[in-house]
Amino acid sequence: MTTKPSQHPVSAHDGSSMDDLLQTMTRAVNTLARAGIRFAVAGGCAVYARGGPPSGHDVDIFLRKQDAAPALRALREIGMKPVNPPEDWLTKVYDGDVLVDLIFSASGREITDEFLDRATSMRVGSAVAPVVGATDLMIDKLNVLDAHRCDFVPMLAIARDLREQVDWPEVVDKTRTSPYARAFLGLLDDLEIASTK
Repeated sequence: MTTKPSQHPVSAHDGSSMDDLLQTMTRAVNTLARAGIRFAVAGGCAVYARGGPPSGHDVDIFLRKQDAAPALRALREIGMKPVNPPEDWLTKVYDGDVLVDLIFSASGREITDEFLDRATSMRVGSAVAPVVGATDLMIDKLNVLDAHRCDFVPMLAIARDLREQVDWPEVVDKTRTSPYARAFLGLLDDLEIASTK
């Protein structure tokens, strides 16, 4: 798949600059690839790779749960510092000031081989790596919305930029239990960004 790189200014909305995030992401994905660990770039770096706005303050990498410990070891060997998070669905490392989340369960969905098979190999910064598909990105972003995380503004920019890459009926189906997702999808339809009804 050929996707035009993002035309947005290269700065994340808070935390590290997009250049810093992409540099850390490149180190991480090259290390994981050399170690033979399956993964896919997710989060803000994936949105950016697919032509969306720079977003996020860390690097998100999806992998299978059984690969989390080997991934942590491989990243520690290149100088990244592990962190023991309280959450049971990810592990974390720091590359200097940049946080890398190694996520093996996203929004209650376990990361499986089937999930990773849907990723597309594409350029992200200076690296070529598997990148989570736009449909899966939207599903995950919508399923984390709740009363404390309900800012539709950045989500609208992402949906607008990625709309042609997203299977909207699948997004509707996989997010139907979330009232926040339903509200957001209704807004997309009302604004004629995407047909979601």
